[in-house]
Amino acid sequence: MQTLTQTSSRQRMLLTSFAMLLLAIAPGNASASPPTATYVGCLACRDCHTEEFRRFVTYAKKSRSFESIERLRHGLTEAEIERCYGCHTTGYGKPGGFVSIEATPHLKNAGCEVCHGPGGRHAATGDPAAIKKHLSKEDCEVCHTSERVAAFRFKPLIHGGAH
Repeated sequence: MQTLTQTSSRQRMLLTSFAMLLLAIAPGNASASPPTATYVGCLACRDCHTEEFRRFVTYAKKSRSFESIERLRHGLTEAEIERCYGCHTTGYGKPGGFVSIEATPHLKNAGCEVCHGPGGRHAATGDPAAIKKHLSKEDCEVCHTSERVAAFRFKPLIHGGAH
């Protein structure tokens, strides 16, 4: 059962995406700049990238990455927890990225935009050039450093992703 907070944040996300789309296609808006690259969350990807989205939420542990923070929260200071946000949430510390579970619940997990970049412009216009498509090992190593792999004893699936 959805809580009022979940429903409200989903509605806000949909309204924001809809408003960005309207701005992009509004008559007389040809000279206006394109929508900015903002974080919109994985649900904005679902309708156009159905199979990729399904595989991501089914197989990618990062689609549930905030669970790790919640599981380890006990015994950590807020500063220690915040150090986790950079890799376990979407866009933390970047304009329009994750702020808190209350303010930006749709960005609480490491979603599509962690690897592909902010998706607001792509979602609003459908322009393939507005999103990063070809990822490299270096893209993965932003979070999957050798030190973190050793410290947390996990073997990342570089280029394995979910799609």
